[in-house]
Amino acid sequence: MTFHDTPIVGVYIIDVERIEDERGFFTRLWHPQALQAKGLNPHIAHMSVSFNNSKGTLRGLHYQADPMSEVKVVRCTQGAIYDVALDLRRDSPTFLQSFGCELTSTNQRMLYIAEGLAHGFQTLRDETEVLYLISQEYSPQHGRGVRWDDPAFGIVWPEDVRRINERDRSYPDFIR
Repeated sequence: MTFHDTPIVGVYIIDVERIEDERGFFTRLWHPQALQAKGLNPHIAHMSVSFNNSKGTLRGLHYQADPMSEVKVVRCTQGAIYDVALDLRRDSPTFLQSFGCELTSTNQRMLYIAEGLAHGFQTLRDETEVLYLISQEYSPQHGRGVRWDDPAFGIVWPEDVRRINERDRSYPDFIR
């Protein structure tokens, strides 16, 4: 696993290291000691999958409030997404800044998103599947979200939003 810094503290692009031969390739997707060596949380409470039928589907931006704040590691296993992490940590030097990158089944990259950040993505292809490794159990009473198009964040999504659920569409404006 190779970690690449991003402009947001606590967000890393993770590239896998492929060992290739005539059969194909082998790679390690999860290595807790490598995360610990970088000072990152390697705990996984559960893994989840999101399947999205249509290009232009938007999910997010979601997070869990303290004390159930969670780390997410996101990987696209089929298709392609534009993945976004948004810093909502009021004491962070990157508060209200976002970082987005393309995760695809071809580039096999993962995005590590620290506690206190919201996460969302937009599908760039039909039939896209996304795998999440999540450090905390889901806690509905701690579940939160912010609106994907809130002007306070200025996130530029690569596609027109063609599909979004009512909850994600109707979060109120963010209040500083």
